[in-house]
Amino acid sequence: MDKVKWLQQMVEQSPADPQAHYWLGKELADNGRWLEAVQAYSTGISLCTDDTLRMEIINELTKASVQIQQTTSTDSQSANSENEVNDVVELVVTDETIATSSEKLLERKFESEETELNQLIDFTPKLKVIDGEAPKKIVKKGKEQITFADVAGLDDLKKTINLRIISPFYNKGLFAKFRKKVGGGVLLYGPPGCGKTFIAKATAGECKANFYPIHITDILSAYTGESELNLKSFFDKARFQRPSIMFFDEVDTLGYSRSQSSERSRSLINTFLTEMEGIDTSTDEVLVMAATNTPWDVDNALKRPGRFDRLIFVAPPDKKAREQIFKLKLAGRYAEEIDVATLAAQTEFFSGADIENVIELATENVLAEILTTGNERPIATTDLLHVLEELQPSTLDWLRTAKNYVKYSNQSGLYNDVEKYLRAHAKRI
Repeated sequence: MDKVKWLQQMVEQSPADPQAHYWLGKELADNGRWLEAVQAYSTGISLCTDDTLRMEIINELTKASVQIQQTTSTDSQSANSENEVNDVVELVVTDETIATSSEKLLERKFESEETELNQLIDFTPKLKVIDGEAPKKIVKKGKEQITFADVAGLDDLKKTINLRIISPFYNKGLFAKFRKKVGGGVLLYGPPGCGKTFIAKATAGECKANFYPIHITDILSAYTGESELNLKSFFDKARFQRPSIMFFDEVDTLGYSRSQSSERSRSLINTFLTEMEGIDTSTDEVLVMAATNTPWDVDNALKRPGRFDRLIFVAPPDKKAREQIFKLKLAGRYAEEIDVATLAAQTEFFSGADIENVIELATENVLAEILTTGNERPIATTDLLHVLEELQPSTLDWLRTAKNYVKYSNQSGLYNDVEKYLRAHAKRI
């Protein structure tokens, strides 16, 4: 079989193989069929991804192109052939560097790639669009699934929440029979750092309801009336996807007493009151939870029955809870076996945040010692006890302030839980 025909069959069987086109072009060139060789080489270049092979094809294409020009200048059919050749060369050899120098072609190729790369990494903005409208507030559904199993201690508080909040979500038929509404408002209050926000998340996890944490920054806007619309839209979304739980942290910043707030703030508070319980609004199957360190600053209308009608005191963790908190906060740290019972006994009235601070300070002291002496050692119980000698619980100031409010402003019995706690620990506060 003719070698050219055999190579043409190979090209037909593997049309995407640049080597097949290369060897066909070589054979055609050896037989003086320069025009067909140029066509074979040009197809091979368009398919080739290997730089070495591409250089070889370019060299052979250059030779074939020169040979065509020399042949057509002496041929009797030079006019027709030259036009035909020029058409092919113009289509195939678009860059004159192919006909003159293979090195220039590669140089141009690399320069082009470098230019494209520079364009890709140029992140300089060409245009800037300025939105003149107020930014739209989007309420985010909480994704973290936390339950009471993640909450250290606070067993009495868990029982209270289970009875008042969780049971209605699981026994809707029973509560409906007694015409008891599922939902409403619950206000968690107590010293800072005692886990009010964490308890709210755990309650949502126990209820298996949609949880929407809402911050004051999600509501407030510089535009007149925009804050009220933001607040209303959050309530509308929660009602649409019920059963759901809305959680307002530091609610006293939003529901501050109207007698002491500005005129603009009063409009927002009025909207809050209406959404909690109004003529055309309802919180059925929508539990509105809120947390505050200063319940006495919250507007009285928000604390009346039908709105935040259930106030739950979140006390500093008890001894059992403090032991669990120490274990949780020390987990994963380079420490020897810690006597958490002794530490818990020494940290009465310490909040969860206070305990975490004790561990952080002890860790810093150990690291400072290691860097000074060069002797590496784990955290010991004595390191934690040494820190405790210089610290006082941050909850004491709050408890002493609450003591005055309970004494003079508890005619309605809203703060009976705090009063009971203060009486039990009166000698140590």
